Amino acid sequence: MVRKIKAKQVLRLHARSLSGRAIAGTLGVSRDSVAATLRAAADAGIGWADVESKSDDEVYAMLFPGRNEHGPVHRQPDWPLVHRELARTGVTLRLLHAEYREKCVADGVPAMGYDRFCKLYQAYVVANGITSRVERKAGSTIEVDWAGPTLTLSDPVTGGTATVYLFVACLPFSRYAFVEPALDMRESTWLACHVAMFEWFGGSTPRLVPDNLKTGVTSHPRQGEVVLNERYRALADHYSTAVLPGRVRRPKDKASVENTVWHVTMALVGAMRDRAFHSLQELREAIRSWLTAYNATPFQKREGTRLSMFTEMERPLLTPLPPARFEVSEWSYERKVQANCHVAYRNNWYSAPYAYVGRSVDVRVTASRLEIWADGTRVSSHALLPGYVRNRYSTNPGDLPEKAKWKQWDRDGVTAWANRVGPACATVTARIFESVRFDEQGLGAALAVLRLSKDHTAARLETACRTALETTYSPRYRHLKPILDGKPGQTGGNPAAGSTQPAGFVRGGDYYGKAAAR
Repeated sequence: MVRKIKAKQVLRLHARSLSGRAIAGTLGVSRDSVAATLRAAADAGIGWADVESKSDDEVYAMLFPGRNEHGPVHRQPDWPLVHRELARTGVTLRLLHAEYREKCVADGVPAMGYDRFCKLYQAYVVANGITSRVERKAGSTIEVDWAGPTLTLSDPVTGGTATVYLFVACLPFSRYAFVEPALDMRESTWLACHVAMFEWFGGSTPRLVPDNLKTGVTSHPRQGEVVLNERYRALADHYSTAVLPGRVRRPKDKASVENTVWHVTMALVGAMRDRAFHSLQELREAIRSWLTAYNATPFQKREGTRLSMFTEMERPLLTPLPPARFEVSEWSYERKVQANCHVAYRNNWYSAPYAYVGRSVDVRVTASRLEIWADGTRVSSHALLPGYVRNRYSTNPGDLPEKAKWKQWDRDGVTAWANRVGPACATVTARIFESVRFDEQGLGAALAVLRLSKDHTAARLETACRTALETTYSPRYRHLKPILDGKPGQTGGNPAAGSTQPAGFVRGGDYYGKAAAR
């Protein structure tokens, strides 16, 4: 670009009767430039009085119309279109520049280079007061953090209070926000807030940007790999996202959520300042109602709302949620499987496959289940026993070897055993069950009869049952045991009920007749 002559200054000094040489020396310009300016002013009939109130550019344009005005050499891109396209996932400035260059080549016009393309896009962003979308893609990132301000729960009975912390999440592109109240900032609470957040958004994003708090990030060295908390990594895997924490002491790495935290401080906490809440659920419902209105509030410097931007441009791009929600869990490592094939956990016992007896396994506990893991594989799962239960066993039959398996006796099992002994034994057990109101009441008596086959043969028990049935309708253990021991007179039954032979010493009629004669 040709350097402009200081035309106004030349006319000002000329009006003070300075020579051309003096004007050139004072202004640091050539004498030819001074002469050209004075000549142009004389041709146009313009003097100092005519330009005294005008700017330098206006004077130059009056004296040299059309000079130093050049149109763009290259075709200008459609910057509003470029800005919109950058919001789409996978679109970069380099891709858009390549497409722009292909169109220019096809039309036979010169195209600008990539560096100038990027600089002009940044100039467009600054000139129009909008935010660059090079780093903010729709549906690509969720930023999360704890808010500094807190709320309070009050107990109307005791008058005590509890501090409530606020978990805040934001989608940077649409600024669509989420807030979850919590009674602490422990690891389990941090994970539970993430689960609620994903369900509120209705999906996940490829990137999850938290702060470097210990509940999520174990270490974040300046050089080297970021080490995440194992449970936090498991949550990220479950929701198909990658945890990319911001740099230490670099809040601009998650500027969107920092800005949202500030808005929550000013809006939410201020709106709730005169309200009293007595339960976390009551406060959560109030925050959800406020959050719906907050996301639907129109932007001040651009069209639309957080909700409209999210609904139209981000929600379709979110990664769908998995069929099952992530269960917040805790791990207990190096638990030894005892000889009885069980692992101890909080005063109760849970079975593990017998192949792991003597080995150390890991235990994963959720709100409802306990899982046993070995070598990175889940080998057993149980319903978690209530916290008030002590010394209770939870056993999966498949975890025990065949010789160690035990099954609760029932009527069908007893009947099957009795049938193997013989029909008389089956009749005895059937009549035992007939004599009680519930089958469970007869199990003990029936098993007592059947266990006689362990001390005697099944054939002898069958014979004893046949014998006992001749004198007793429903024989029991006390009837059969004397018969098997060879003491039939001690059966304890009523022989007269089933026999015509006299039993015991009975005084006849002759005895009483003689007594009457005397």
